[in-house]
Amino acid sequence: MTTFCSRTRSALELRCSLIIVAMSTKNLLLSQFKYKAWSNAALFAEMQKLDEATHPTERHSAIRLLNHIYVVDRIFAAHLTGVAHEYTATNTDETPTLDALHFAVAETDQWYVDYVSNVTDAALAQSIAFSFTDGLTGRMTREEMLTHVTLHGAYHRGGVGRFMASAGVPPPRDLYTIFLHTSEPKRRERA
Repeated sequence: MTTFCSRTRSALELRCSLIIVAMSTKNLLLSQFKYKAWSNAALFAEMQKLDEATHPTERHSAIRLLNHIYVVDRIFAAHLTGVAHEYTATNTDETPTLDALHFAVAETDQWYVDYVSNVTDAALAQSIAFSFTDGLTGRMTREEMLTHVTLHGAYHRGGVGRFMASAGVPPPRDLYTIFLHTSEPKRRERA
């Protein structure tokens, strides 16, 4: 949680500013996870156009990368809730079908939207110790973990888009600005 304060602020003013910053962080995280779900839905819809017979390598590579995103999302969901996970790597040995993965990703996206909607500000700031799949230990706040999940997914969706483009299938325009203006059309109105 970031605070902007000066020595001349009263305790009440400082407390109010902390609450406003925390609420802004939670609202931003919620918006980011809604954007992630929107982006994933669009990407999976366009991935259906990537023909397995014509472009087997690109399709397989794209599904492997989408599965990696999914596995990391599930690993961090476990860290966030303090539940053990079954993963020993950041991808699975078996490659799921596109449809099965789409369903699993949509469920996980909704889990994150629900989690962020209900998490408290105190919980967001809580630091959690965990182990990476390679055995190294780590410590992050819930807020940092959630930020990692959104950024990690966005980074690799770009890689999936490159596989699609190399096979002649234009990837969706995965832009936060498009999401905001699509989900809130009033943003297009002039003040």
